[in-house]
Amino acid sequence: MNENDIGTQVIEAAIEVHRELGPGLLESVYEIALASELAERGLRAERQVPIKIRYKNVVFDEGFRADLIVNDKVLIELKSVEKVSPTHKKQTQTYLRLTGCKLGYLLNFNESLLKEGITRCVNGL
Repeated sequence: MNENDIGTQVIEAAIEVHRELGPGLLESVYEIALASELAERGLRAERQVPIKIRYKNVVFDEGFRADLIVNDKVLIELKSVEKVSPTHKKQTQTYLRLTGCKLGYLLNFNESLLKEGITRCVNGL
């Protein structure tokens, strides 16, 4: 399964979670529900994945934690905020670069319609 196939499943699963739970909950609630929905679809979604970073010649074991990484290929950054800011988008792009994932999604579950809260991010473009 390639990144785009996984991405399609991620969006469909996220929409299902949003339909079921609605907006306004904590990010951690959406994280566990989305991971469960993805598992039901046969995907492996790892939660709170520690990501090593390299700064000059020093490797830090845990630079940050990725909310979800699906099948080792697609990074998911979850938000439940009034409005996604340019900083959130830059953060997701940096996470993509540091993980080496080619595709990522910034999902804001605090929108009335989830499709308004989906930002697709591509590494290196």
